[in-house]
Amino acid sequence: MKAMLFAAGLGTRLYPHTADRPKALVEINGKTLLELAVNRLREHGAEQIVVNIHHFAAKMLSFLKEQNYFDGVVTVSDETGQVLETGGGLQKASKFFQGGAPFLVYNVDVVTDLSLSDLYETHLKSGALATLAVRDRSTSRYLLFDETYQLCGWEHAKHEQFRMARIGEGNLSRRAFSGVHVISPELLGMMKHKGVFSIIETYLDLAANHQIKAFLHNDSVWMDIGKPDALAKAREMAKKGLAGKLF
Repeated sequence: MKAMLFAAGLGTRLYPHTADRPKALVEINGKTLLELAVNRLREHGAEQIVVNIHHFAAKMLSFLKEQNYFDGVVTVSDETGQVLETGGGLQKASKFFQGGAPFLVYNVDVVTDLSLSDLYETHLKSGALATLAVRDRSTSRYLLFDETYQLCGWEHAKHEQFRMARIGEGNLSRRAFSGVHVISPELLGMMKHKGVFSIIETYLDLAANHQIKAFLHNDSVWMDIGKPDALAKAREMAKKGLAGKLF
């Protein structure tokens, strides 16, 4: 299995912890977020992992060299010139995934005990172009899914903005995206945007005529380590031994 790990972001939400390093090298319990994510992906069968880099790229490269690129498992997609967001980043790295099996995509600042294997197998059985891990939690931006777990739209709750992709079956439910997904390589050739853009734009473009499915994981532990308070909470959990195998 192949995977893409998004690690190129500026980490502005996590400042000042990212004042001298990329967010991927911020530590919890003596391990960087990069290590935690790579270990999680490898635990669930990822044998090749593409990591995109931008913010403090030289430090990322130095760390990866020290780790021997995690025994040769990790390949770098260099976005030093411009950070491309999730859609553009995936598009730049698409040569690694074209013509192969579905691949996992994972945000480096996500920590979860979600079974990536279950997510992957669900995707394979569904025949969807993409399967998105989602959960019921409060956020400002929601994805809207129908009763068959098909993506139908997007909502920005604070600004009362909507974008609908299709009319769904039955009632729609708001779900928060967890930053973990599985993509079939055919999707790569269907991306109409170029440059800097979010993968969510592509999902909404394609949802009108293709299966973009939800994988609900409310029973999993999930944390977004994107802000200082969340990082402090995670470190405290790790210190007290309350985090299980997360860290």
